Amino acid sequence: MARRVRARSFLVGLAALSAGSLTIVAPAAADTTPTPVQTVDGVWGIDFAGGILTTAETAPNGDPYVTNRPISADGASAGDRTAWIYAGTFAHGQHVKRVPCDAGSCVVLRAAGNGNVGVFFADGDKEKAQIWDAPDSYHSASEPAVAGARFVDLTGRYFAYDAPSTGKQYVDATHRYHGHDVRLTRSVTAASLWGSRLWAPGSGAGVVTAYDLERKKTVETLTTGAPCTVKELQAVGRWIYWNCGPTGAAGVYDRAAKKKITVPSGPALVGDGYLVRHDRPAGKLMLTDFHTGTAAAPRPIADLPGGNTADQRRLTWAVDRFGGDIAYVEQGKAIRIVPSGVPSSALSVIEAEPDDGYVGAKDDRWNSTWQFNKPASWKFTVKDSRGRAVYTDTGTTTGAEAEAGWNGKTDAGTYAYNGRYTWALSATATEGGGSYTTSGTFGLSGGRQGHHDQGGYSYGELVTLNSSGALTLHYTEGIGAFDWKQSASGWPAGTVAVPFGDMGTDRCSEMLVRMPGGELRRYAGKCGSSYSPSSSHTSLGTGWNAYDVLTAPGDLTGDGRTDLLARQASTGDVFVFANDGAGKLKARVKIASAWKGYTRMVGAGDLTGDGIGDVLARDKYGALYRLDGAGAGKLKARVKIAAQWGASYNAVVGVGDITGDGKNDLVARDTAGNLYRNSGNGNGTFGPRVKIASGWQGYKGLF
Repeated sequence: MARRVRARSFLVGLAALSAGSLTIVAPAAADTTPTPVQTVDGVWGIDFAGGILTTAETAPNGDPYVTNRPISADGASAGDRTAWIYAGTFAHGQHVKRVPCDAGSCVVLRAAGNGNVGVFFADGDKEKAQIWDAPDSYHSASEPAVAGARFVDLTGRYFAYDAPSTGKQYVDATHRYHGHDVRLTRSVTAASLWGSRLWAPGSGAGVVTAYDLERKKTVETLTTGAPCTVKELQAVGRWIYWNCGPTGAAGVYDRAAKKKITVPSGPALVGDGYLVRHDRPAGKLMLTDFHTGTAAAPRPIADLPGGNTADQRRLTWAVDRFGGDIAYVEQGKAIRIVPSGVPSSALSVIEAEPDDGYVGAKDDRWNSTWQFNKPASWKFTVKDSRGRAVYTDTGTTTGAEAEAGWNGKTDAGTYAYNGRYTWALSATATEGGGSYTTSGTFGLSGGRQGHHDQGGYSYGELVTLNSSGALTLHYTEGIGAFDWKQSASGWPAGTVAVPFGDMGTDRCSEMLVRMPGGELRRYAGKCGSSYSPSSSHTSLGTGWNAYDVLTAPGDLTGDGRTDLLARQASTGDVFVFANDGAGKLKARVKIASAWKGYTRMVGAGDLTGDGIGDVLARDKYGALYRLDGAGAGKLKARVKIAAQWGASYNAVVGVGDITGDGKNDLVARDTAGNLYRNSGNGNGTFGPRVKIASGWQGYKGLF
C-alpha cells in the first residue's frame, strides 16, 4: 500500500497566489485569436487535462509554484489559481526537477485529468516521483530514488515513468483513501494508461496489448497496423495512437470501429478524436481531425514559433485528452486556450473505485471516485430501505472525476439509522453529450439505533433469560430468524430486561434491567455483546416492582431518543419516563388511566413510518390494537388490527427489524415453545405469522 506523505514547508505564499480569479472576456470564435490567460512573467511548464490547466509560473508574491486553474468547457474563462506545489529551491538544495527549454528551465510535470499533478523531486543526483492529490499531500514513499526520470503517462490515479539510471519502468497508483496492489517494475518500453489499463507493445510488429492493473491480466490485444515495434503509445478512450519514432510512421487505431487511420508523423499529443503536432519550421500548431474514421487534412490552430527545443510538448503547449481543448504559451507570456472544434465522445467512465459495502459512522467514511473521459456535473443520493432519500450531494467534477462520500449523517445533520442503504450516482457531461448512472448498497453502523438494536447494525435482537441465569442476545443478519447468539450468566430469577436505546452520546443502545428486588439499572451499551450483572451499570432507582409492564416503544416525545413506557400494577395507569440523553430518565408523566383491561402491552417501535414509536396492546377478548405515538409523549386513539389474536402465546416481543427491509417486526412464542414472526408491513399492520424456531419453552423470559 502506498504511504501518503504530508508536505509542511511547501505552503508559503498560498494565500497570495489564490487571490482573485481570471476571467476571459468572451469565447474564442473559430476564426479569431483566443483571449489570453495572463501570467506574471510567463510559463515554464504546462499541461492541460480534464479541464484543468496546470502550469509552472510565478505567483503574485514572487514565489514559483506549480498551479492549477479550472477552465470552462468552452475555453472562455479561467477560475481561481490554486498553488499545488512549491517549485523553488529549498534550503538544502532540494527542488522540483527541471529540464532545459526555451524558457531557460522548465518543470517536468504531468496532469492526471482529476486535478492530480505529477512531478519529480530532486535531492542531489537522485529523483523521486511525487503524485500530488491536494496542495498539501502527495504519494512518494514507495517510489525509488533514480536519475534521469521522465513520465510515460499519468491518468487519474495510475502513473508510469521511466528511469534511465536503472533501465526500468515503474507503474503504480495512488488514491486519497484506499490502498493499492498494482505496482509493476519492468523494462523500459512504450506505454500509456487509460484507467486501470496499461497499454504496451505486444509480440510482433504493430501489436499492442492492454494489461488490467487491478485484475492483473491481459484483457485486450489488437493489431494497429504499425510496421514496427511501437515506440510511443497514447491511449484516449477508443483511440490508440502509435508511432515508430519521432520521424517514423504514425497512426491511430479505432477500437470501436476496428479501423486503422494514418496520421502525420512527428511529436504529437492526442485528444479525443484528434491530434496536435508542432510544425516548427512553419511556426504553427497543426490539428488533425480523425474522429470520423478518416484523417482530415491538418489545419493550423495557433501560431507558435519553432524555438530551439526540438520537442516542446508540455513545455510550451499541451492538449487536454479528456474531451477538451488545446493550451499554448504565446510570445507575450500569456496562455491561450484554443477549442479543438472536434466533437467529444459521449460521457463514459474510464474507471471507478467504489468503496466497500460498509459505513462506520464512528470511525470511518464511505468514499468513492469515478474517473470520467471528460468533466461532468453529478448527483449522489443515499436512500434508506424504504426508498426515502436521507442524503444528497451534488457537484461539478474537479477535473474529469466525481468524488462522493457519506459519513452516516442525513441532510439535516443528524445520524441516520443503522441498517441497509442504497446509493446512486448520476452524471451529465458539462460539454457535449452523454450521461452516466450507477448504484449500489452499503450498510451503516455506528449511527442511530433501530428498535431493539443492541448490535449496532439496525437489526433487532431478541433477548432471553433461561433458568440457569443466562441472559442471551439472539442476533440475525436480516434473514427473518435468529442465527447466532451471545450470552452472559449470573442473573437471578425474576430479572426483567428491557432492550432500550442510547441514553448518552456513544450511539450504543443501553439495556435496562429490573432486578428482583425492584431496582432498575441502566447497563451501558456494548454495541454487540451480552451483559452480566457486573457489567458497567448505573442505578435508576428502586420501587420499580410497582409496574407490571416495562417496555420501550421507541421515541414517544419526538426528541429522537427512546423512552420508557410503564403500567402501574395497582391502578392500571400508564406513564412515560422520557430519556434525558444524559444517562437518566426524566420524572414520569401519566398518559392514561386504568388500562387493566389489556393483558399485554408491547413497545413495538415505529410501525407506521412517521418516526415516532408505537405500542401494541391485546385486550382480554383477544383483540389486538395499535396505539400510535403522537410525538409529544402521548398515544393516539387505538386502532384495531386483529381479532381473536394470540390466545396461545405466552410471550410477545416488538423485536424491531429482523427481515432487513427496514420495517419493525413482531415475534411471539406459543405454549408449545414454537417461535413465530409476523413481518411488519410498514403501515401499522403485519403479515401472516411464519414459524422460525421451536424448542424455546426453556426460556423463562423473552424481552
